[in-house]
Amino acid sequence: MAKSKLEYIWLDGYKPTQSLRSKTKIEDDFSGDLDDCPMWSFDGSSTEQAPGGSSDCLLKPVFICPDPQRKNGFLVMCEVLNADGTAHESNGRATIQDDDNDFWFGFEQEYFLWDMAINKPLGFPAEGFPTRGQGPYYCSVGAQNAYGRYIVEEHLDACLEAGLNVEGINAEVATGQWEFQIFAKGAQSAGDQIWVARYLLERIGEKYNVSINWHCKPLGDTDWNGSGMHANFSNTALRTAGNKATYDTICASFGRTPEVIKECIDVYGADNEMRLTGKHETQSITQFSYGVSDRGASIRIPIATVERGWKGWLEDRRPNSAADPYKVAAVIIKTVKSAEVMQEA
Repeated sequence: MAKSKLEYIWLDGYKPTQSLRSKTKIEDDFSGDLDDCPMWSFDGSSTEQAPGGSSDCLLKPVFICPDPQRKNGFLVMCEVLNADGTAHESNGRATIQDDDNDFWFGFEQEYFLWDMAINKPLGFPAEGFPTRGQGPYYCSVGAQNAYGRYIVEEHLDACLEAGLNVEGINAEVATGQWEFQIFAKGAQSAGDQIWVARYLLERIGEKYNVSINWHCKPLGDTDWNGSGMHANFSNTALRTAGNKATYDTICASFGRTPEVIKECIDVYGADNEMRLTGKHETQSITQFSYGVSDRGASIRIPIATVERGWKGWLEDRRPNSAADPYKVAAVIIKTVKSAEVMQEA
């Protein structure tokens, strides 16, 4: 009788930033289909998701892919439910209103490879900072510039073997900083794949005793870049608009009121005020702007969108590297839909 190892993955209830959790379930003669993944439970009192006296939380499988690092293994992304089957308050995936998968998302996930021995990025000296400032490391080649490529390449291969729709990788601006990009037609699918890719990166880091630093500004108040998770998005209206006015209406809707701006910023990652300073290719967290090919704006209209006759996508540059892609997608969808309703009115 064949036995399969199903790694159930979920998000805990830690605030302000949730963490990944996982545990292994052994199944006999498993088909590999999501529908054949049973519901499971866990101790929510150990993950800030339930009190000790009523600690059972449920794991609802929502995405499955092969586990590239385990024989007969599968990775199973799960939503967390309360014992009565309702969505747990920590369940950002359940807040996405995109039943027809009209919204497409491409997330650009930045992160730092972190040397735990010195509590600094890979490539940093034990004392002080690199003698060269930012610049040589972006899309770099060579041992003097690129640090941790062995981890990044292994992660890329693992994602591809798992069937995740990774669209690319590159070294980023700061020493030891990297990025991968994932695209999916459907907000929930995009979020599922980002979280599974994060999980794989964390697990590969264990192998080399290198941690993954998702914080948006791990080097604090210095002249070194922070990390983002830029959210590229489109729906039918953006993909077929054919006019600048539609883009102006949708972009402006994100800055329509202070309340709308706050609703976005509230789920765009903790400590974002450290990153959104108006420097290092960001707009200030206290301001909102949009513009064509403007990486210093809150929302960038890609030049490719304009060149295609205003048929394309937008990039919200405000989400940071530790943000929950489910919650980011949910608020973007809500805002775009509200803009479309106003336009029709």
